[in-house]
Amino acid sequence: MLMKIDGMTILTDPVFSDRVGINLGPVTLGLKRLTALALSRKQIAPPDLVLLSHAHMDHLDVPSLRALENRRLNVITAARTSDLLRVDRYRAVEELRWGQSAQVGPAAVRAVEVNHWGARMRTDTYRGYNGYLIEVGRYRVLFAGDTADTGAFRSIRTAKPVDVAIMPIGAYNPWIYYHCTPEQAWRMGNEAGAEFFVPVHHQTFQLSREPFTEPIERFRQAAAHHPDRVALSKIGQEFHVV
Repeated sequence: MLMKIDGMTILTDPVFSDRVGINLGPVTLGLKRLTALALSRKQIAPPDLVLLSHAHMDHLDVPSLRALENRRLNVITAARTSDLLRVDRYRAVEELRWGQSAQVGPAAVRAVEVNHWGARMRTDTYRGYNGYLIEVGRYRVLFAGDTADTGAFRSIRTAKPVDVAIMPIGAYNPWIYYHCTPEQAWRMGNEAGAEFFVPVHHQTFQLSREPFTEPIERFRQAAAHHPDRVALSKIGQEFHVV
């Protein structure tokens, strides 16, 4: 997800690669991208901040992060994941645990609890996994990363609404204990007090068994009484909050 908030550019879990998986020199063994990128790396202006939710290969893509290396770029990532980055090639890399916060320019970022897991391989089960609440000026954005059903997002709700909730909606069949259904994503975003939704984690990589378009179709059905609150439903679309 590419966001521009009050002049600040933020990227979440950037993946520019055609495949994600284990990199063996110029070859990557893993899943092939099903939907083309909306923008190539060269078409994106250098971001101010990259948010990494966890170390899974379809979220923390090493070649993409190396392409973004820049001494002006800040990276916020989950606990015990910064070893996967060449940290000296960024302005700063900061790990956050649930409840911890960081300030990057005008952006206040707080790591929030999600129901997932963070291991990249079978042996590194110590790695963390986050969602993030981003506040820039008057705007609040929830980036939920990957999550199964949880009531944790209720703690985000305040008198000040969440302008946009970026919620994962795919990979629930058969991985229901690690990924929420579209209906659960809709409910959890509402529990956080979200005004608009951006459904993600669908139609990019074949991670599970549900049909290609089922997640977004089910999400639209869940939001049937409020279709105007589904800000984006296709890769490459844009949405403006005024």
